[in-house]
Amino acid sequence: MSVNKKAVPMREQPPEVRKKNFNEVPYGYSEEEALEEANRCLQCKNKPCISGCPVNIDIPAFIKAITEKDYQRAIDIIHHTNSLPCITGRVCPQEDQCQAVCTVGKIGEAVSIGRLERFVADWELERKLKGITSNEDYLNKIEKNGIDVAVIGSGPAGLTCAADLAKMGYNVTIFEGFHEPGGVLVYGIPEFRLPKAIVKAEIEELKKLGVRFITNALIGRVLTIQDLFNQGYKAIFIGTGAGLPKFMNIPGENLNGIYSANEFLTRVNLMKAYLEGEYDTPVLRGKRVAVIGGGNVAMDAARTALRLGAEHVYLIYRRTENEMPARIEEIHHAKEEGIEFLTLTNPVRYIGDERGFVKQIECLKMELGEQDSSGRRSPVPVKGSEFILDIDEAIVAIGTTPNPMIQRTTPELKFKRDGEIDADESGRTSLPGVFAGGDIVTGAATVVTAMGAGKKAAIAIDEYIKSLKQ
Repeated sequence: MSVNKKAVPMREQPPEVRKKNFNEVPYGYSEEEALEEANRCLQCKNKPCISGCPVNIDIPAFIKAITEKDYQRAIDIIHHTNSLPCITGRVCPQEDQCQAVCTVGKIGEAVSIGRLERFVADWELERKLKGITSNEDYLNKIEKNGIDVAVIGSGPAGLTCAADLAKMGYNVTIFEGFHEPGGVLVYGIPEFRLPKAIVKAEIEELKKLGVRFITNALIGRVLTIQDLFNQGYKAIFIGTGAGLPKFMNIPGENLNGIYSANEFLTRVNLMKAYLEGEYDTPVLRGKRVAVIGGGNVAMDAARTALRLGAEHVYLIYRRTENEMPARIEEIHHAKEEGIEFLTLTNPVRYIGDERGFVKQIECLKMELGEQDSSGRRSPVPVKGSEFILDIDEAIVAIGTTPNPMIQRTTPELKFKRDGEIDADESGRTSLPGVFAGGDIVTGAATVVTAMGAGKKAAIAIDEYIKSLKQ
């Protein structure tokens, strides 16, 4: 059987057009394109792609359903293990997971699993918006058990855990600190990469399952973990992510015009600065912007600054492009849009003007030395290589750590050195009835990894509650 070694490309907005708007960059597959790509799948007997998926989607089965034009069956197969397919089809790093172990990838380009997932998820969403409901009606199958479970945080880990528990029959309440549910999916990922309407639609599906959302409820401040137990919740899942930004602690970092990527993206996304003219969001729209970091968040910040009107955006990263943790697709899109990459470069200080605003950034060239604990070669300063760039805004995207609010109010809960909750593979913590998963346990990671943790925790919570009855 001969297989086309080239994947079907996805059509997208041209760079010169898209960098001036916040509309989604890729258009998604047409039916014809999806069928062509689905037929590249070899339907392997050993199914390596499933083991590469953190939420264990039966990938060959849903792709086979696409080839048979049975899109309802395809999306039903995905829904068995993934409650957020419209989201994962867009932001999941498939190239490092399911597609990395795709058999077709050994002879050519891997099957575009994520694009096919997006195709059937969008097919279903379009039908729902037209009032056509799914053949697989979860609501009629769920037998409620009357037991209450609390989920803290409405990001990917919390949403997944809540959805799975709701399908098991539990009464699930999600507590969200912000005024809008969705967590990092709403405040962290820009509109051009994950439209807010997509997240809202996925959350509506959880509401249909009976999941209740309470917003503006910052656990650790409004209520404590013990308060939730006192209110009758039999188990609690903590999926609050890692939202506390890291800084470099270099001179001048407290000047006006310097943001953490978290604050910058939250202002733009959650406070809707991307809808210019509709919302008067207080956010600086710099003309010469420096973004420090090399991950997906750095790419998001750089590309967002460009869309807010920046004339020149520098992406400053202390290692080479090969060591960048960002998705290849995001790096490619950023370069296409004109972001200037300054690799093997590290900031050493900011210089301000007489008003206290940043006006320059001093950097140092680097070279790679020996490998560090991450397996990457450590950057070493090149003596005498300092240079200065004129800027009027800087965005620091060098990582995050968990917010310590729950830690401060739950002394009996065991935490790791950097503030992550100490939990086992199934999300069990040192406190009976309390489970945790996602970035609050692992540190900053991917959306689908957090979802996988939420799934494991839901199973463990079910086992725990059933054990209480014995």
